[in-house]
Amino acid sequence: MLHLTRRGDYAIRGMVYLATRPGQEISLLGDIATAVDVSPALLAKLFQQLVRNGLVRSYRGTGGGFHLGRPPEKITLLEIVEAIEGPIVLNRCLMEERACDRDAFCPVHPVWKEVQNKMKDILNHVTLKDLAGK
Repeated sequence: MLHLTRRGDYAIRGMVYLATRPGQEISLLGDIATAVDVSPALLAKLFQQLVRNGLVRSYRGTGGGFHLGRPPEKITLLEIVEAIEGPIVLNRCLMEERACDRDAFCPVHPVWKEVQNKMKDILNHVTLKDLAGK
């Protein structure tokens, strides 16, 4: 079954929170976790993944915390989901070219491909700015 996990949902919540902060204001992990109703330990792990993907910046020490790695209009929902969940693949036959021997003649293959492409296109056109209502 294809679905967004809680980890993906929590990461989106945290990112939307950061997008609502004015300017490049740095937010403490505890404040973000409280605001989005996620445990600080889990949110820290998710933000580590988002930092590795350049979507969030982290600052250590006094005054440390997190803020967006890019402006909210430059971060898409697709980027967040794939940073946490990995590539969106509707069916194993779409993982890579020739992943399935049947894709050349399977009548359903083009349908799966179209659905996957449309889903990714929608997620790629929704930005954090859109989600934060800015």
